[in-house]
Amino acid sequence: MSRLRLASRLLALLAVLAACLIAHGATRAVRAPSPWPRWFLGAFGRVAGARRTVRGTPLRRDVVFLANHLSWLDIPVLAGATGTAFVAKAELADLPVIGWLCALNRTLFVRRGDRMGVAAQVGELAAALKEGWPVTIFPEGTTGDGVDLLPFKAALLAALEPPAPGLKVQPVRIDYGPATTELAWVGDESGQSHAARVFRRRGRVPVNLTFLDPFDPAEIGGRKAIAAEARRRIAASA
Repeated sequence: MSRLRLASRLLALLAVLAACLIAHGATRAVRAPSPWPRWFLGAFGRVAGARRTVRGTPLRRDVVFLANHLSWLDIPVLAGATGTAFVAKAELADLPVIGWLCALNRTLFVRRGDRMGVAAQVGELAAALKEGWPVTIFPEGTTGDGVDLLPFKAALLAALEPPAPGLKVQPVRIDYGPATTELAWVGDESGQSHAARVFRRRGRVPVNLTFLDPFDPAEIGGRKAIAAEARRRIAASA
């Protein structure tokens, strides 16, 4: 049965992808803004079984979402709820189809551990924020187990020194309820293996997105203080 679920969900995903690609192409042909990458990511989450519950009110623009990170499923669920772009590891850009879809959704690809390239990455992020995009950063830098909140890394938050006018930071807590430990992506498990495990899972996946009160980063201080404040609020909301 698990193989049947995997096969049926992959077929459904391919059907949704084909429909979205056609719609995206038609939209771009008339030079209109395309909502289809966001729509596809939201549908991707639903095909995988995710059923989200949103608490709080997400800002729609001029915002950096700082969220804890548990699974690749975080990305389609958050994108479907907010239309956010993401800061993601550069390796994702090389994946067939997935990398292209991420690029369509204005993903900013960064190389973890590339200290020489941090300044350029910060510059790209700052430029995106000046355009008003909602952008999500997972400041833990990796996925956690859903039990312990990892330390927040502040390097990319240098893009908020100083913040663009009117920009807010909104902490977001993601949790999968009783399924959290089952779905968390930890250890040496490959991305393909983790994706297959999620797609084989029986039933729906409850995803709780808690959008906490936004704050003005200019009132908090530098990047380390911003990271610490966002982490404090997420931890307190558990």
